[in-house]
Amino acid sequence: MKTIGLLVPAGLLIFAVLFTMGACTEPEKEEVMTMKEQVLNIEAPVANKKPVELEKHGDVRMDNYYWLNDREDEEVIDYLKLENEYLDKVMAHTADLQENLFQEIVGRIKQDDESVPYLDNGYYYYTRYESGKEHPIYCRKKGSLDAAEEVVLNVNELAEKYEYYNVTGLSVSPDNRFLAFGEDTLSRRIFNIRIKDLETGEFLPDYIPATTGSSVWSADGSQLFYNIREPETLRAYKVFRHELGTNTDEDVLVFHEEDNTFLTFLYKTKSRKYIVVGSYATLTQEYRLIPAADPTAEPRVFQPRDREGNLEYSIAHIDDKFYIRTNLNARNFKIMVTVENATGKENWRDFIPHREDVLVENMELFNDYLVVQERIQGLTQMRVMEWEGEEHYIEFDDEAYVVYPAVNRELDTDLLRIGYSSLTTPNSTYDYNMRTRELTLLKQQEVIGDFDPENYVSRRKMVKVRDGVEVPVSMVFHKNTPLDGSSPLLLYGYGSYGYSMEPFFSSIRLSLLDRGFIYVIAHIRGGEEMGRHWYEDGKLLNKKNTFYDFIDCGKYLVKNKYADPNRLYAMGGSAGGLLMGAVVNMEPDLWSGIIAAVPFVDVVTTMLDESIPLTTGEYDEWGNPNVEEYYHYIKSYSPYDNVEAKDYPPMLVTTGLHDSQVQYWEPAKWVARMRELKTDDNPLLLYTNLSTGHSGAAGRFERHRETARNYAFLLDLAGITE
Repeated sequence: MKTIGLLVPAGLLIFAVLFTMGACTEPEKEEVMTMKEQVLNIEAPVANKKPVELEKHGDVRMDNYYWLNDREDEEVIDYLKLENEYLDKVMAHTADLQENLFQEIVGRIKQDDESVPYLDNGYYYYTRYESGKEHPIYCRKKGSLDAAEEVVLNVNELAEKYEYYNVTGLSVSPDNRFLAFGEDTLSRRIFNIRIKDLETGEFLPDYIPATTGSSVWSADGSQLFYNIREPETLRAYKVFRHELGTNTDEDVLVFHEEDNTFLTFLYKTKSRKYIVVGSYATLTQEYRLIPAADPTAEPRVFQPRDREGNLEYSIAHIDDKFYIRTNLNARNFKIMVTVENATGKENWRDFIPHREDVLVENMELFNDYLVVQERIQGLTQMRVMEWEGEEHYIEFDDEAYVVYPAVNRELDTDLLRIGYSSLTTPNSTYDYNMRTRELTLLKQQEVIGDFDPENYVSRRKMVKVRDGVEVPVSMVFHKNTPLDGSSPLLLYGYGSYGYSMEPFFSSIRLSLLDRGFIYVIAHIRGGEEMGRHWYEDGKLLNKKNTFYDFIDCGKYLVKNKYADPNRLYAMGGSAGGLLMGAVVNMEPDLWSGIIAAVPFVDVVTTMLDESIPLTTGEYDEWGNPNVEEYYHYIKSYSPYDNVEAKDYPPMLVTTGLHDSQVQYWEPAKWVARMRELKTDDNPLLLYTNLSTGHSGAAGRFERHRETARNYAFLLDLAGITE
């Protein structure tokens, strides 16, 4: 019995039978125990209770595990380590399976790989990977693909001395000489900007800490604009201008976003004429323009933010006009246009009117064309419009797919670079000639091994849920998988922020499909798959629709014999982890196993703590619990607040110690409370990556160690051992 640190006895140990008798003609064999049997033999960590009363609106919540929110406390770290050790012991019998899965997954990844080059300011840029290397090598060629290669940045060399290393925001100066980029060595999405001289290969002494990693150059390359994060909340809130070669203490404050429900971001228009300083809240945006050729000019507001929080818009520039994607009198958004010297909304004019059945998602400008990404009946479409002339849609054959603009940096071209994928079609890069309407495949993700897309079947179904709404589900399975109610099935969902879960291809997923799993994405409300109303019907005081949709999709899959009722599993991450926590509280008997990755499960406590990163910017998504109506509604579904003394299915919960999106203590507290109250003997496992954050490991191979463990968890529950 453990007596270390914070642990208290977990009760009497129960031992399972280690050996069973075989047939009389066979010698006795030691049988490997499953996880469900292992947990009867291995004592789980139990966190100490340190009661804290949390009161709001006259309602008192007792939190026994509030103390876990201090990552500097050795007792907390010791507890997380013991949970990791417990997981390792319970899953020890799957070690060979995990290794085989890992080798299988990374074995499908082409070791020496290279992206399709794109043209930008006279250079062709591309990314390549070398055999056995974890990180990308960013390269370019001047003027022609036949020119000599220049290595812009070899991330493998920079990452050598770090346990975690990630690069973002590569930005080359207009004269093509300097590269600015952000590096994160903690996995908390706090980036330090460094600058490399691409002529000499040397790094400049200029070093800018605590930024978002993104930066924008002035037209002459002498000034670099960047934004920094608040130390505690990590909100991007200030924009500075740095003069190359000077001390960062001399950097000039360009803009300070004082409203703590907004964050800032930066980009340069495709025309290269304007530096854009953006302020973003969930339902409101505001932009400021700085001429790239006049970097010290005072930023000019494009259209002031709507204090009522009802105006969303984004902007793109070409010639003397701005095109605006906006919800101004347009629930599903539309495209408007105005001249660059009269940018207030009173000057905006409809260019593509609003349509009730079409969601306008994005736009791409060219000298002769406007390309609009639309969503119709849940699927993305690319609409190509000549400024003066005809328009058409690019056609695709798959039943469920995703298409999107890729990197298109040049204005003067007939070629549109797009990405395309489906549940059975590997990620593909095309050039589409907008004049001749010819689609040219440039590269399709190579899946190493015996992969044949003809071996897999994709289907799309509409599921009528409890309030009569039809929810799309996308599914993929091996053609030999039976659809008679005997197959294991993994149901995946997210359903928040208007983020649509696309039916994209995954070579990793093949490890489940080839072992007889059916994989299904539930396009539940809270996303935006079916239009803006789909998002609005799954947020704020409608949030429970998200959970009900997912549960009803699970029941449909069982009823219609896609899923074995005893092998229906569910998975979600981040806000999708909240989904997992809610549905397992509401319908614990429906699921045979749950994976909740970096789950947002302590919703009330987090949304009441404005010091936690992202909280204040989330009020438009979840509601502000300082308002009593929202407080009680959030509390009614918050997973941590609704754990009860009842049976729960087997669960694997993952987190990262340095997570800046969902703090590690939320899943840690949730597991501690479930372990205290649950009445079953099913596995409840918590894994904390003590070196990383929200997105896990940065390397392209090692991150799949955790994938292999997750898959081994599911396969063991499903009775699949190889």
